[in-house]
Amino acid sequence: MKNVTELPMNAKSAYKPVRKAVFPVAGMGTRFLPATKVMPKEMLPLVDRPLIQHAFEEAREAGIEEFIFVTGRSKEMLEEHFDYQPELEQALEARGKHDMLRKVRTSEMPEGKLYLTRQARALGLGHAIWCARKLVGNEPFAIMLPDDVVLSRRGCLSQMVEAYNETGGNLVAVMDVPRAETNKYGILDVEKDDGKIAVIKGLVEKPAPEEAPSTLSIIGRYILQPEIFEKLAAFEKGAGGEIQLTDAMAKLLGSQPFHGLRFEGRRYDCGSRLGFIEANIAFSMRDPEIGAQVQNIVRRFADELANSEEVPLEARR
Repeated sequence: MKNVTELPMNAKSAYKPVRKAVFPVAGMGTRFLPATKVMPKEMLPLVDRPLIQHAFEEAREAGIEEFIFVTGRSKEMLEEHFDYQPELEQALEARGKHDMLRKVRTSEMPEGKLYLTRQARALGLGHAIWCARKLVGNEPFAIMLPDDVVLSRRGCLSQMVEAYNETGGNLVAVMDVPRAETNKYGILDVEKDDGKIAVIKGLVEKPAPEEAPSTLSIIGRYILQPEIFEKLAAFEKGAGGEIQLTDAMAKLLGSQPFHGLRFEGRRYDCGSRLGFIEANIAFSMRDPEIGAQVQNIVRRFADELANSEEVPLEARR
């Protein structure tokens, strides 16, 4: 496959700009039970904002104009979070809490920009994306998994949009993972790699370590062309008996350019308890209001742990 960076400019400009983003938020969040028994996992707070707001703000920074939520049962709180709350704003205004008022207003979705569709059955990520096909229409779109959070000076999706404007086609955010963990990710088979942009010749969903073509994995950020819906419509099941987005993407290889972007920043898996805790520590340590105090707390706990002979709680159960 020809490296798209070598294509003539008119071929690159044939691709439409990315205006829409799809957020698959129908999952039950079983790894966080009982906290997610009633509350959607996407509403779990990362410092002072829920995970879904971090994803929304990253998309907004990247120039996304329309936000599509693929929801399920008991997810009404996600919609409510981005709604206008006049009583709250009036109360904050009356009390002179203007800093808090600004924070509340940044969480409001622009009118007419939030679209909802339902995934009635949990059939996999590919099925969730297929459920958004009518709202996406015939144009490229981003996919953002709120569980994946990237801490960086510039948003991961902004970096991707900039790269997409050069490469066109399909683009995924990628990072290296330990070979022993390739069975947890979609893995790239790479044709060419300049250290930032990798030309993809193959995609494998959750391969065994000994069968993985590389250790370069896809994280929860994608820019895809609308032809992906034609492949997803086959409803073919892959790894785990689910309709895998990676499998559908693999079917487009050869007919459209595919690239992986090594983004700047660090990714945290907030779909796991340890990753969620790690992300909260990392983000709070960089918070301009509480960062210094959090760093002191972390140092204190580290010192106490180093000098402690207590048995960990798990060992006493």
